[in-house]
Amino acid sequence: MTTFQIESVTTLTFDIFGTVLDLSGSLIPPLNDLLDECPDTAQISGADVWASWRHRQRIEQYQDNLLMLGHSGYLKVKKRALLYTLRSMKVQFKLGQIDEFMDAYNHLAPFPDAIAGLNKLKNKFKIVMLSNGEHSYLEKLAAENIGIEFDSIYSAETAGQFKPHPSVYRLAANSLNLEPNEIMMVAAHSFDILGARHSGYRGAYVDRYDLPYDESNFIPDITVLNFDELCQNLEV
Repeated sequence: MTTFQIESVTTLTFDIFGTVLDLSGSLIPPLNDLLDECPDTAQISGADVWASWRHRQRIEQYQDNLLMLGHSGYLKVKKRALLYTLRSMKVQFKLGQIDEFMDAYNHLAPFPDAIAGLNKLKNKFKIVMLSNGEHSYLEKLAAENIGIEFDSIYSAETAGQFKPHPSVYRLAANSLNLEPNEIMMVAAHSFDILGARHSGYRGAYVDRYDLPYDESNFIPDITVLNFDELCQNLEV
């Protein structure tokens, strides 16, 4: 059982990339195809690139926040991070190959449990997308890749910062005309839950990747493995 009053939460905000959409499952196969086209990559797998790339993505976003460069674009950051990762791994590629690979972001597939869970949760809560992606891109993903109508979609682009900057969470709370403690952030990344909890939200950490939560006083209210367990904890 949860240690907070479920009744106080009216709205669930969802991270999309890696929580609802399966990034590794969607991107590792085309990464393998990219590597097959590059010379001397027999000892490098798409999974190897993904492991390094995903960490570099976070650094790129934090750099933008710390240097007050604003929201420079979700896909632009992903591309910058991929270029850095491939170069650090001494992969010889052409820029045109990277542009072609980036089309994979139009074909991201959702986790099956996320779709079933969202359909259940929307019967009890307002479901809101709160993501680092650009608003137009998020609308496209909601309609074409996820296939679920969210009550609202908010982009970090509007706040001019990447999550976990507090302005992103304030943007959603203010736009929804809700107190932060009426909102629960649902994410598979501990930095996102940490940022939301610091901003007064409730938090549900979906531990899809068997990773420890950040060492912080801003801990999740609930920790689950998937959306099936999330529904059980939220009594849906």
